[in-house]
Amino acid sequence: MLIVLVFGLVGTLVRVPYVALGPGPTHDTLAETKNGPLIAIQGSKTYKTSGELRLTTVSVQDGVTLLGALGLWASGSYALAPRELYFPPGETDEEVKQENAQQFVDSQDAAVSAALLHLMKHDYPVSKQIRLTAVVHEVSRKETDRVLDPGDQLLEVNGKKVSSPQDVRDALKGTKPNDKIKLRFREDGKKSAKHVRTATVTLGKADDGRSEGYLGVLAGARPELPGLSVDIKLADVGGPSAGTMFALAIVDRLTPGELTGGRHVAGTGEIAADGTVGPIGGISFKLSAARDDGATVFLVPKENCAEAVKSAPDGMRLVKIGTLDEAVKALEDLDKGRPVPGC
Repeated sequence: MLIVLVFGLVGTLVRVPYVALGPGPTHDTLAETKNGPLIAIQGSKTYKTSGELRLTTVSVQDGVTLLGALGLWASGSYALAPRELYFPPGETDEEVKQENAQQFVDSQDAAVSAALLHLMKHDYPVSKQIRLTAVVHEVSRKETDRVLDPGDQLLEVNGKKVSSPQDVRDALKGTKPNDKIKLRFREDGKKSAKHVRTATVTLGKADDGRSEGYLGVLAGARPELPGLSVDIKLADVGGPSAGTMFALAIVDRLTPGELTGGRHVAGTGEIAADGTVGPIGGISFKLSAARDDGATVFLVPKENCAEAVKSAPDGMRLVKIGTLDEAVKALEDLDKGRPVPGC
């Protein structure tokens, strides 16, 4: 009895260095909440739609005791993973929470850019209002790094207005190392004129032998719709994997018709600003949560297809996607009864 008592105390009080992973809540990105649409869009005409576009999540339970871990594992609905994979040594729980929150914010920004880029490629009414801007993706020189940060929008380089990466390259033609040039830029995420800055940078010498001066900036193109405001009202969700479903919802709301065809569609996938859909973790738990919330179609990043096939619930149709364009086309084809790529 003493041994049993000791084991019981140890099992209920001692925490194990693992977290429990299981199905998390899903959220319909087209839903109306008590505070308005889950994704509130202002500054552009929007259209009514139906059906559901559900983002899916994985629950991560920390502070698991020995008996709790055994119980969760035995249930078959949860898996155990080393805690250090989710809470790296040397970082506080608060720091990890902040990182996840920042990834979530970044995924929203990438979703807006990916959606607008998709709309630019097609003859939608809103596409004529979208314009490209030049933004800083990476800074590789200390001299320039003192001035620019990733995400800053470049307005003028060497006295020339720029709106694309090619414009930035053209603006540096005819310069030489050690030349001083002026940059005019808007700080990342800021819209007002008071956040426009001007700075002087001394150009360096490139390692590839080019004769012109080297700024040390990798520029990219970011689409913008003047006046557009996208506010995603979703709390207690972190990480980047909701990006694809955010982007699809934005496309659906800014274009006529119903992207889902009235279906209950779920999915996942990290999205880049250019519309590339990246793989995620926990696909089996997300499929289970989607089934429980009524989804019949699941959009799967192509790199996750093999794992998804092994754990797909009965009756769940898996649709393979690698880009936002492919996801939109797959839903349109599904609505019209055309073949779609499956896992």
